[in-house]
Amino acid sequence: MTKTASYGTWSSPITSDALLENAAGVDETFVDPITSVIYHIEKRPSEGGRNAIVVTEENRDLLGKDWNVRTEVHSYGGAPAIAYGGVVYFSHFKDSRVYMVKDGGEPEPITPEDKPYRYARFTVHPTHTHLLVSILEDHTNDVPSAIVNTLCVINTKAKSVTTIVYGADFYSHPSFSPDGSHLVWQQWNHPDMPWEGSEIYCAKVSTDGSKLVLDDVTYVAGKAKEISASYPFWASSDVIMFTSDISGFQNPWKYTLSSHLAAPVLQQPVEQDFAQPGWRLDFDWGVPLELDGKMALYTALKDGRSVLYVVSLVSGTLEEIDCPYVDLGGLRRVAHDAVVFNGATSQSGWGVILCSIKEYGRPQFTALNASAKEASKFPPSYISAARAITIPIPPNNEPVYVLYLPPKNPEYEGPVDEKPPCIVDVHGGPTGRASPALSWSKQFWTTRGWAWLDVNYGGSSGQGRQYINRLAGQWGVVDVEDCVHAAQRLSSPPYSLIDPKRIVITGQSSGGFTVLAALCNFPDVFAAATSSFGISNLYKLAEFTHKFESHYPFKLIGGTPDEVPQIYHERSPVFHADKIKSPLLVLQGSDDAVVPPGQAEEIVNTIKKRGGRVEYVVYQGEGHGWRKAETIKDALEKELAFYRDVLRLAAADP
Repeated sequence: MTKTASYGTWSSPITSDALLENAAGVDETFVDPITSVIYHIEKRPSEGGRNAIVVTEENRDLLGKDWNVRTEVHSYGGAPAIAYGGVVYFSHFKDSRVYMVKDGGEPEPITPEDKPYRYARFTVHPTHTHLLVSILEDHTNDVPSAIVNTLCVINTKAKSVTTIVYGADFYSHPSFSPDGSHLVWQQWNHPDMPWEGSEIYCAKVSTDGSKLVLDDVTYVAGKAKEISASYPFWASSDVIMFTSDISGFQNPWKYTLSSHLAAPVLQQPVEQDFAQPGWRLDFDWGVPLELDGKMALYTALKDGRSVLYVVSLVSGTLEEIDCPYVDLGGLRRVAHDAVVFNGATSQSGWGVILCSIKEYGRPQFTALNASAKEASKFPPSYISAARAITIPIPPNNEPVYVLYLPPKNPEYEGPVDEKPPCIVDVHGGPTGRASPALSWSKQFWTTRGWAWLDVNYGGSSGQGRQYINRLAGQWGVVDVEDCVHAAQRLSSPPYSLIDPKRIVITGQSSGGFTVLAALCNFPDVFAAATSSFGISNLYKLAEFTHKFESHYPFKLIGGTPDEVPQIYHERSPVFHADKIKSPLLVLQGSDDAVVPPGQAEEIVNTIKKRGGRVEYVVYQGEGHGWRKAETIKDALEKELAFYRDVLRLAAADP
């Protein structure tokens, strides 16, 4: 029988321990193009936060527990492994060396030891398979301005590393053509991020088997500061596919080597993004089907969720195929009619999904990894699905896109005269987006009688370049106002979905900055807040952040600290902490290189000095995000206990 109880006090079977039972998540997927064996990299919080390679369809670890398959190229990493012809090549996090291993064998190092090098995004030459091209990030002089990024050749026989492309600040997505005659890659320079201005190049490849030489380097597409050309891959040995936002949205383009011509694939531009910002190196949004330059499969964002398109490179047409996955990425080709990707629905979490596309039939989707195959222990009646709402924001009624998850628990209902407390979640980036995919951590809250509100504020991705540019020079203003206005609108008519006196706000990284700025600028809106590894001092962010983002804040803020010192002071929460009225919980990793602990300590000490309520927790050995099971559990439980105490919610469970 359904019980009536105040929102926020409900008992839920979705405990922190239950979440951790399924915490081994899919980080990324890769496929051996010769054997078609599918692998995925799995995050293991219960094993100290290491990453394991799993032979997906056999649910079997390839390596022992001492191996951690991870890279920190660009700090955020991605693409630490590749498979080719039954051999897996991977980066080991402990020493950053690259190793090769055959199934059942022992890993063998193929790069020099005791070098401060990081490697990622490998591509194997199709005929001289002992030659790999990789991104190389050299930390010999380990300060952001002196770190050097190049493309290199790894000779697995000689165990040597040789630079072949250099001069740009960053590289990504190197790839040999199917016949091995050419190499394509993406590159960009400061002050751009890859989604702001990046270029694609290709070059002829010649090799005698011992060394590899590039000739006739050719510009393909993109323009610094203006056009982002991204995610190149080969549709054939003569055709390169990529995306370009020259229309205002990331749409598919192609470059034909034989004609030296770059052109849009679609007959008319589509106001959908066929690619997302390149925060990580494993991101891929399209793959070829047949390797004849005629067909490709792409995912795009439409109405806030992922869709799948079969794209004809010949006719320039799109065919949308039925797809239950509301968020997906990391597309990898398996065969001419099969693709694997990481995907999630509104009712099931992330998994490795095989998509089989038959010419005259509907696509078939099969979950391959063990955790995705298993039925959830929680019935669908516990799951709160995200509702997409577009809210006009004053004064110009510009749209802000939010996802609202109402409280839901089959054992409870709230009093008729009561509205639920609400958690406003601010995604990181800030050039990122909140997803409608199932998140068990969100269900942890909604099953306890909380509403959840994701705000894709101005500057978020997935709505085109103009929407991203809303945050240019306005970070700490537009994001804050959008979050505040969204919460206020949903707590008032015609929505009246949440209790305006019981709204809390939480965010990680740049989302934590928005949280702190909101508390300073709108001190009466939020009843409590949590900042997880959030930025409090913009001067120190500009001074101490890592190479990949070392110029990123300047565009978001409107200049350097020397150029606009007053804006840095105005928007740094640490200088306005005396305005913070709401109780604040601050969570921080001791080893965070992106937002060092000093950022947290500075604002915590400032609030303490003036007698405000602030709780501070440092997790030893954690970086920019939680990887260990004990940290994930403790952070979640501390946040719940903090809000319950502040809002005086007498709970039915711990």
